[in-house]
Amino acid sequence: MARVTGLGGIFFKAKDPDSLRNWYSKHLELPLEDWGGMTFRWRETDQPEREGATAWSLFPASSKYFDPSTSPFMINYRVANLAQVLEQLRSEGWQVDEKVDESEFGKFGWVMDPEGNRIELWEPPPGKSAG
Repeated sequence: MARVTGLGGIFFKAKDPDSLRNWYSKHLELPLEDWGGMTFRWRETDQPEREGATAWSLFPASSKYFDPSTSPFMINYRVANLAQVLEQLRSEGWQVDEKVDESEFGKFGWVMDPEGNRIELWEPPPGKSAG
C-alpha cells in the first residue's frame, strides 16, 4: 500500500495574511471561505461518488504551527492509514511528533523531513477520499 495517496493541503506563512489573502482572491480569483483559506474540491476518477479536498491556507508569519521547522511553508499529504505510516517512519528513525490530532476533519500527524521541513500527514474521516 502507498504511504501517501495525494495532496491534502498547502499552507504557508505571510507577513500580512489578510492583505495576501485579498491579493489571491482579487488577482487569482481564489474563492476564499469564511475560515480564511479555500478548498479545492474534486472527485475520484475511478470512484466519482467519493469526494476529496485539497486545502490552501495562509498563516501569520509568527505562527508556531509549523514548529520546530523554520520553513515558511508546510505541505499536508493524504494517507490511508495514519497510524501505520507514522509507525513506519518512526521505525526508520525519522523525527515523528508524538501528538496525533483527531477530529471531525480526520486524523493528523507530523514528521520532519531531512532538511527540517515539518510535514503534516492527514487521514481523512470515513467517507472522504484519501486517494
